[in-house]
Amino acid sequence: MLNRRALVASVAALAAAPLLAACGGDSDAATGTGGGAAGVKKVGNINIGPEQHRIRGKKVAAVAALVPKAVRERGTLRLGGSADASPPLGFFATDDRTRIGSELDIATLVADTLGLELRPEQVSWENLFVGLDSGKFDAVFSNVTVTEERKEKYDFATYRLDNIAFEAKKGTSWRVEGPEDVAGKTIAVSSGTNQEKILVDWSEQNEKAGRKPVTIKYFQKDTDYYLALQSGRIDAYLGPSPASAYHVASAGQSQIIGTISGGGSLVQGKIAATTKKGSGLVDAYAAALNHVIENGSYARVLKRWGLSSEAVPTSEINPPGLPKP
Repeated sequence: MLNRRALVASVAALAAAPLLAACGGDSDAATGTGGGAAGVKKVGNINIGPEQHRIRGKKVAAVAALVPKAVRERGTLRLGGSADASPPLGFFATDDRTRIGSELDIATLVADTLGLELRPEQVSWENLFVGLDSGKFDAVFSNVTVTEERKEKYDFATYRLDNIAFEAKKGTSWRVEGPEDVAGKTIAVSSGTNQEKILVDWSEQNEKAGRKPVTIKYFQKDTDYYLALQSGRIDAYLGPSPASAYHVASAGQSQIIGTISGGGSLVQGKIAATTKKGSGLVDAYAAALNHVIENGSYARVLKRWGLSSEAVPTSEINPPGLPKP
């Protein structure tokens, strides 16, 4: 994952760089202060200060009625989020105290629509699922991809596409659409990820087709990937699309040269609100998400975080997920 402190440091060293053409700002974002270490409150058009002026929703009685009685009477939505999430999904604002990000914004819209008070808590990735299993959390909004294996224990209501991106040095004319485009290239990827599996599969396809394989590189820290990219030791870095777009916006030294599904050619990966299977909450989440999709507030949230390209037209309950290993 992209290291938040490293990104904030890079922003502090630079004047705020423009976002990619597809990443617009939002009129609700606070006015940034431009460059300068202490005063930076924006990455491109993204407000990273503690005063978020978050887009809010209103309770919809028909949707709120779908919430199980015990949760309605409690009046709170206990939300799990990953403490290790990367910008723009989840991170601390410039005050190093206020938690911000697109996942929290979307969860807030859902809670508002359901008439519930959001009670977020950040834990380690594995404890998100422990929290769901134990009943500590009602939901997880934390970049969780729908997989066939996870569907055995959890219910999902989708709210974003799961895409991964190839990031290369700024100015390159190289573009990636399929396996043949990475033949003979040196590409960095994080070990044990879906993107690593896709890259390995593509390399094997190239060899079978008589093309050169991919030279795959691994580094210990996210900042090391970007240092290697700028020094020319690697041709590209393959990682989550939101983090790549944020890094492009913050550092201004790289560009995205290709985006593909996190499920590869098998299935379009999808990110979803996650709840314990049989909890009775997934219908309420999907209905709330479809309401905010229809009224436009969902699109405004994605726009303010530069994630409009990952919007879904509707929230689906338990769609086809990434296949089992």
